[in-house]
Amino acid sequence: MADISIDGLTKKFDDVTAVDDIDLEIGDEEFLVLVGPSGCGKSTTLRMIAGLESITSGELRIGGRRVNDLPPKERSIAMVFQNYALYPHMTGAENMKFGMKSVSDYTDDEIDERVEEAAEILDIPELLDRRPRELSGGERQRVAIGRALVREPEVFLLDEPLSNLDAKLRVQMRAELLQLHQELDATTLYVTHDQTEAMTLGDRVAVLNDGHIEQVDPPQVLYDYPETRFVAEFIGSPAMNVLPVDLKYDSDGVRAVHGAFDLSLPDGERFTDRPPAAAFGVRPEDVSLAANAPDDAQTFEAEVSVTEPLGESLLIHCYVGSDELHVKAEARSAINPGDTLELAVDEQRLHVFDDAGRAIYHSSKREEAASDTVYTTPEP
Repeated sequence: MADISIDGLTKKFDDVTAVDDIDLEIGDEEFLVLVGPSGCGKSTTLRMIAGLESITSGELRIGGRRVNDLPPKERSIAMVFQNYALYPHMTGAENMKFGMKSVSDYTDDEIDERVEEAAEILDIPELLDRRPRELSGGERQRVAIGRALVREPEVFLLDEPLSNLDAKLRVQMRAELLQLHQELDATTLYVTHDQTEAMTLGDRVAVLNDGHIEQVDPPQVLYDYPETRFVAEFIGSPAMNVLPVDLKYDSDGVRAVHGAFDLSLPDGERFTDRPPAAAFGVRPEDVSLAANAPDDAQTFEAEVSVTEPLGESLLIHCYVGSDELHVKAEARSAINPGDTLELAVDEQRLHVFDDAGRAIYHSSKREEAASDTVYTTPEP
């Protein structure tokens, strides 16, 4: 078993708290992604798990064993860094072997065999005799991953390993990392600032902000039911529209009132709190032209400021009153700056956040099975 248990983990640098009392459980063989903006504490968390940073307070267990004070080589982990960390004077094979003697009792022949096996898995046998300067960025990354593979660790830690690659190669490497995880069945903790990587790679995703964990959930649950305004605006591209509204409560339910619209919110009894004002959230793909909405849809007007053709869709920047609203419309729609549009929202995809940024309402009910998802190791 190589589950990871984090209880009250905290890291302080003098007066700065980089990681603040976080709790997190990572299941055996799970692929969990830590995602957040620069400076949120995700790499520091990873380095504490690896043993590269001391822990100020809290407890860290790997496979049930407390590892707070253990050196990295005794934690059965392997780490892949953002900058590859390859020695320029060594060949690919020599880089993959480096350090094996200090962390294992394998003979030279056994280490050579492990290098060959890792190279086959990563499809890089022809790169073993080349030095880093002779390799492309993607090839260097494969060698760096191979160096982690030869150790056969129980836990893989990856710190933004694809950030130095171009867009096309990142897509290819994401698929390869997923396939590699499925083949190895190792517990994997992956750090990134790229929410697309987080959504496509993780069994679950933990969103960090300012040293705190905002939410941990499977990717689709995270997208559909953000627990905070930060998660709502960080996950998704373009980000969720969030506009200030007044909330009106009467016998007919709850209405979100803005200078440009007055929308009834379905199932208003679901409101966990009843503040007089809040932030109204709707994703760009959940706003449509009124002509494409049901006949009984609530509509409002918006003025177009900019249009962005994205190929598969048209992203429209509008203004409703003084607030900007993004709308995803069909590609090749005949819409131009200055046009006035009649819009409607999908009433089953609405969100409301209080002044503290907590979600107090989702118009579609979050299924209990989805909201309480706990990763369990699949049966062999």
